[in-house]
Amino acid sequence: MAGKPPAANKTVDTNRYDKEDLQEALRVLREGGIIVYPTDTVWGIGCDATNAEAVRKIYALKQREDSKSMLVLLDSAAKLDYYVDVPETASLLLDVTNEGVNELTNEGEKPMTIIYPNARHLAENIVAEDGSIGIRITNEPFSKALCAQLKRPLVSTSANISGHPTAHFFHEIEAAILEGADYVCQFRREDDTPHEPSTIIKVNADGTFRIIRE
Repeated sequence: MAGKPPAANKTVDTNRYDKEDLQEALRVLREGGIIVYPTDTVWGIGCDATNAEAVRKIYALKQREDSKSMLVLLDSAAKLDYYVDVPETASLLLDVTNEGVNELTNEGEKPMTIIYPNARHLAENIVAEDGSIGIRITNEPFSKALCAQLKRPLVSTSANISGHPTAHFFHEIEAAILEGADYVCQFRREDDTPHEPSTIIKVNADGTFRIIRE
């Protein structure tokens, strides 16, 4: 395992991050690199979701087949229409989720990933065979700022080799992942607050939907 376990009862302000940390992550992303960063769920590996070569780097690092899709993060639901079709059912689900989030603390409803139909303007190797893509609107401050300033969707896949345990905390991330990334973010490395994977719901073009993970 990489790093040391966080100290017991460690208090971390998850709403404040170092601007230099953010800017270095953005520099790497803009140059086609990959980063390891904290998200609103677990620690993730990310890149510019419109850059196919950067996406390939993530598949290689995770030792995962590139026939499998990966989800992406956006900072605002207003940007969804550019990348996917948004059926009315999906809009209603987003409204319910947003109503439950405290704008000051970013706490509230469990994060929700929606799989939308007809993906576009994204790297082809990130889209599922049926043309769909999973997108989550992040309210976590660091990843939200990354998306907003990158001005593109950000790949978000768990920071582990495919088939290995998910890294819920920074100290659980395997050395191979940390060493293979172009930049490892500083923010929330000592945060020991439990975070669950998101709910995943697939919404079809006709408005029907299926819960993939509660």
